[in-house]
Amino acid sequence: MSVEKEMRGRCTCGEIEYALGDSFMCVHSCHCTWCQRETGSAFALNGLIERAKLTVTKGTPMEVETASNSGKGQTIARCPSCHVALWSHYAGAGRALAFVRVGTLDQAREITPDVFIFTSTAVPWMRFPDGAKIYPDYYPTKEVWTPEAIARRNMALGRG
Repeated sequence: MSVEKEMRGRCTCGEIEYALGDSFMCVHSCHCTWCQRETGSAFALNGLIERAKLTVTKGTPMEVETASNSGKGQTIARCPSCHVALWSHYAGAGRALAFVRVGTLDQAREITPDVFIFTSTAVPWMRFPDGAKIYPDYYPTKEVWTPEAIARRNMALGRG
């Protein structure tokens, strides 16, 4: 997914606004039961980006520590007023990467998933696009991410 213009997002009430300084490295459509429960929906759509490229332009999100399927937990950045989840930090990447809730972007309709994961627990009526990268569980990064995105992730994690 390339960024032709700066991507901007916000919570429902408008107290928190943010901007992304680059494209996502990868966009996950996660169909695990954990994401279903957490979002109250059939799946979660998260765009991964370096936290350094996510700028809060208005307000101060509150951080909520929650459990995660891995057992290592996650930190969710939420609006302190309307409590909408804006992005998460998972233990594996710490604060280096943000998993942005695509639905909070002003341009959400322009974003398409790069990969569909944990489809073994997808709702039975879900239909995936022809030719999509679909995995019953997680996936090997090199099968989905571009070399540029892998390099960006490694740089953010201090691996190169």
